[in-house]
Amino acid sequence: MKLGPAVAGAALLAVVAACGSSTPTASEGSGGGKVGIDHPRADSDFWNSYMKYVPQIAGELKVDLMPATNSQNDVTKLVNNVQALTGQGAKAVIMAPQDTGAIATTLQTLENKKIPVVTVDTRPDKGKVYMVVRADNRAYGTKACEFLGEKLGGKGKVVELMGALSSINGRDRAEAFRECMKTKFPGITVFEEPTEWEGSKAASMLQTRLEQNPDVKGVYMHAGGVHLAPTLQVLKQKGLLVPPDDPKHVFVVSNDGIPQEFEAIRKGEIDATVSQPADLYARYALFYAKAAVEGKTFKPGATDHDSTIIQLPNGLEDQLPAPLVTKDNVDDKNLWGNQVK
Repeated sequence: MKLGPAVAGAALLAVVAACGSSTPTASEGSGGGKVGIDHPRADSDFWNSYMKYVPQIAGELKVDLMPATNSQNDVTKLVNNVQALTGQGAKAVIMAPQDTGAIATTLQTLENKKIPVVTVDTRPDKGKVYMVVRADNRAYGTKACEFLGEKLGGKGKVVELMGALSSINGRDRAEAFRECMKTKFPGITVFEEPTEWEGSKAASMLQTRLEQNPDVKGVYMHAGGVHLAPTLQVLKQKGLLVPPDDPKHVFVVSNDGIPQEFEAIRKGEIDATVSQPADLYARYALFYAKAAVEGKTFKPGATDHDSTIIQLPNGLEDQLPAPLVTKDNVDDKNLWGNQVK
């Protein structure tokens, strides 16, 4: 059975509730039970948006969702939260581990207990997962590189405010950006700044780089949810928060697709972002968790919600679409960042 296109509306919800499968390669089982969920942090506008979608969509999909925990970007808290959720009867767990190398032991424990795991946005380095709900993060880095490379005419200096390199997302975005710059725009100098997904570190690093290199003309932020506000603040302090047609303008491209980024694009403060689908992350994390407790399985291949399931060494990954947003399409009503109230 098949799930209709991933758009909001009663028709989709009816299909989801009735069919419980997103690809023609799913096989059906039986069973059911509670789904536990741990949110990764509450200091990011992106994740706060994701968290707002979860209870709403859980109700729509009729997921027996337990009260959420929040590990606050701390893998030790994540481990403890998962233990508590399983102790309270969770038959499947949704998580978004920010340190993707430190969760393997917990995943092994859950596998031993036959409790399937769905991870959101991040792909664990080791440990079995039922499904990773994610977008192609290497494409984020490539899209950002191509955008900045073209805007700078293939020359100049760029500051890259990276996430945590302990995370697969940080590594994927950084590696793809680096490879693209070396291959396509060798005349651009890139200053790599690992911020650990922390806004305060991003502000300090950007300020130092601008003091040392006042001719910087581009910034790539790995995560607008934590990097946007401090970046705008530093650019404003330096007198660089000016319209795109001003010679002093610093071209900024981001990742996340939050409403605040869209507003900054409209104002000409930043120039582009890659829209991570917070709404689809919530929808399909819950969808696959429900499918897991019902005994369904999936195989690699194209889905009918504009994504592709790929095979991983430790499970499967549904790679959801993440478009580049610029002034040309920032008002597209289909973008989740324009639907947040």
